[in-house]
Amino acid sequence: MESRTGRLNQRYNSKGERLVAGVVPLTEDKNYVMLIRSTRRKGWVLPKGGWETDEECQAAAQREAWEEAGILVQIDFDLGDIVETRPPKAPSKTKTREKALYRFYEATVTSEENDWPEKSKRQRQWMTFEVAYDALKERPELQEALNRSTMKR
Repeated sequence: MESRTGRLNQRYNSKGERLVAGVVPLTEDKNYVMLIRSTRRKGWVLPKGGWETDEECQAAAQREAWEEAGILVQIDFDLGDIVETRPPKAPSKTKTREKALYRFYEATVTSEENDWPEKSKRQRQWMTFEVAYDALKERPELQEALNRSTMKR
């Protein structure tokens, strides 16, 4: 699998929302979900990232799981679209942050790799539903993806 950086081939919808693909990565018994540390904030997040123009959404979700969490996953089913609820940040001279439209997939982790592209930037951790839900409290769109999964509560 090839790691990618930048937003040159990033997809946007007709509303200008950045299209983001992600996974809710579960153990086979559905007792645990893997979260990763955000590189921009101090909190935990689900593996996710930009869906690029030359790939299918599912493939983008699998690629992001490998790049960010070092996991190989089997996609089990589509959890649907989730609109970002955070307001866009105020534009600066160098950057703007557009809203995102997320597409999450429930996935079973088939392998945890020892080396992966963002290993030096991220921690990964298995969590129960309750612990993960609390860890995602600043990100309601990620909580919604977790809620839509069949993870044991």
